[in-house]
Amino acid sequence: MNSRSSAPVGRAAADVLRIVSDPGTPVFVTVQHESGRRRYGYWRPLGSAPGQGACYVALPTAVCDELHAARRIVLGEPLVDPARTTYRVRAVRAVTPAAAPRRTAAPVTSLAA
Repeated sequence: MNSRSSAPVGRAAADVLRIVSDPGTPVFVTVQHESGRRRYGYWRPLGSAPGQGACYVALPTAVCDELHAARRIVLGEPLVDPARTTYRVRAVRAVTPAAAPRRTAAPVTSLAA
């Protein structure tokens, strides 16, 4: 049985899942030690040419927390420093019925003599 929620997600959650699922866009969550505040985000290049710079893009915390609670995203190994802990965020691959492992029935044996 799949413990991940298979319920459809709203537009904001779908946007977050699209970003988190992109292997070229590493997404992280930072948890502040003192306040416990979580901030999800990623770095986005401003241009494709070198030296164009980049900017930090924050993701909606409430949406990300809901996706985490629904097991649609998972957190990687923690990287701890004195002020915060940072985790890599990854999307959970959906298990479709066609891709799910199939169980084969055991052969029926007769106990009649």
